[in-house]
Amino acid sequence: MRAAVVALLLLVSSSASGEQKLAKATFAGGCFWCMEPPFDKLEGVVSTTSGYTGGRVSNPSYEQVSYGGTGHLEAVQVAYDPAKISYEKLLEVFWRNVDPTDSNGQFCDRGDQYKTAIFFHDEEQRRLAEESKQKLIDSGRLQKPIATPIRPATAFYAAEEYHQDYYEKNPIRYKFYRSRCGRDRVLEKLWKSPT
Repeated sequence: MRAAVVALLLLVSSSASGEQKLAKATFAGGCFWCMEPPFDKLEGVVSTTSGYTGGRVSNPSYEQVSYGGTGHLEAVQVAYDPAKISYEKLLEVFWRNVDPTDSNGQFCDRGDQYKTAIFFHDEEQRRLAEESKQKLIDSGRLQKPIATPIRPATAFYAAEEYHQDYYEKNPIRYKFYRSRCGRDRVLEKLWKSPT
């Protein structure tokens, strides 16, 4: 919850002082533990928060979402400074960290709760997300159709505190999970430069 509180405080303080207001972006890319690190390392990203979105149940628990039937996806909400990093750059990082052709989950995690999605917060994000998706389709880089939908953002529920920054709090367990899941092997094969 620390990341969410920091982002909220920064939003309030920057608005009150007339400085650049932070923006938010929401992406579902399978396991939310694995989606925080690529965004956290970007200059201009203030915080990432793991959570649940897109479903029917208010304030769901990890157990409820994992079991299925809530309609929620594991997602990460990114608070960022648009003066330092563009939404287009965030989209590029999102695509490179998922298999957008997988319609049944991501890597070793199967089920609706692990599907990919881009959740837009305004019409500009919707337009940019659709353009980036079309650009990826037109590139011919992927062998299968893109299964990642672009959806309007709905209520986002921060996951339990032990999920936040999991890769920093539990580096050995995180590395073991990520390796066992085969995420990096699939991503390397999917996104390697054509020879």
